[in-house]
Amino acid sequence: MPTLLLVRHGRSTANTAGILAGWTPGVDLDDTGRAQAAALPERLAGLPVVRLVSSPLERCRQTLEPLVAARPELGPPELDERLGECHYGDWTGRPLSELADEPLWRTVQDHASAAAFPGGESLRALSHRTVDAVREWNEKISVEHGPDALWAVATHGDVIKAIVADALGLHLDHFQRISVEPCSVTAIRYTPNRPYLLRLGDTGSLSSLAPRPHGHSAGDDAVVGGDTGTV
Repeated sequence: MPTLLLVRHGRSTANTAGILAGWTPGVDLDDTGRAQAAALPERLAGLPVVRLVSSPLERCRQTLEPLVAARPELGPPELDERLGECHYGDWTGRPLSELADEPLWRTVQDHASAAAFPGGESLRALSHRTVDAVREWNEKISVEHGPDALWAVATHGDVIKAIVADALGLHLDHFQRISVEPCSVTAIRYTPNRPYLLRLGDTGSLSSLAPRPHGHSAGDDAVVGGDTGTV
């Protein structure tokens, strides 16, 4: 199965302001976020990415713009609402410092599987839709490009944490233990038996994820080690 590169969007104006943006329109990358996005093509240089998919929100599409400009053969990213941000409902647009005083905040932090945002969706629903989306894309890309293909998704922090929790077999209640920085890349290698987490929140070079000669794929060492108990 293919290797998925989960790219969290670059730092946004809402990140800087400490606001829970959710699906608020017009939330763009700030100056730091634009610089992070501009560095993405070099970080992914040498990786034969075959498909770009994105959350429809502006900050994710903006994060991929420099990569598309550098590699026009990838074309515009395909937008998938299932990989969009959590629908935070009545919490959307509110300061995080204010939300931290809400009784629901502790549930979100400590018992995520029981958390449902007023007027929005539950974190369980977020997990289900995003995991279903990447697994469906994996199947499609495997058929079209082969099992060693690499593809990338620009999405959001909670989305990435939910997908990583699923890949690691973690209960959703533990997903807040996962941290991904703006414009970091998380890599998951899917196989017929189980997923393997190859990178988590990586902000450096990703060249070692490139497919190797003689049919070896990104993450083969991790797969072999995982199956045999050896390094």
